[in-house]
Amino acid sequence: MRLYILLFAALVGLDQLSKYWIMATMNLYEVREVIPGLFNLVYVTNRGAAFSIFASVDSPVRHYFFIAVNSLAAIGLTVAVFKMRSRSIFYVVSFGLIAAGAVGNLIDRIRFGAVIDFLDFYVGSYHWPAFNVADSSICVGVGVLFVLNITEIKRDKERRHQ
Repeated sequence: MRLYILLFAALVGLDQLSKYWIMATMNLYEVREVIPGLFNLVYVTNRGAAFSIFASVDSPVRHYFFIAVNSLAAIGLTVAVFKMRSRSIFYVVSFGLIAAGAVGNLIDRIRFGAVIDFLDFYVGSYHWPAFNVADSSICVGVGVLFVLNITEIKRDKERRHQ
C-alpha cells in the first residue's frame, strides 16, 4: 500500500507542477517548438474527455459527469488495490498510475473547469491530440494492466493443461 501512496502522490504532484509551470510561463494557445518535426509544448485546455470527446457538448452536466467519473475511478482503484495487492505488485503500480492520472485531471476540472494539456507530438502535419502527465500516467497504467492480464491468462491456461 505504501508503494501505491508514494506513486500516486509523486505522479499527482508532477502532473500539477508541470501544469503550473505551463500556465506560469505560457499564454493560452501559445506553441513552443522543442524538437522540430516531432514535439512542441502547447498550452491548451480540454473540457471533454480523452482526445476532446464531448468537448463540444455545451452543458453543465458534462462538467459534473466528468468530475463524478474521475472521482469514482480514483475511489474504485484504491479499493481494488486493497483486494489485488497480494496477487502482484504490478496491480499496485497499474492502479496507482491510473488513479493518479484520474485525480490529476480531476483537480484541473474542479479548479479550472477544464484539463490543462501541453504535450504535442506530431509527424509532418499529423498531430497527436495534446495531452499531459496525468494522461500519460493513465495510458501507462492501462498498458501495465493489459500486459499483466495477458500474462495471467496465459499462465492460467498453462496450469489447466498440465
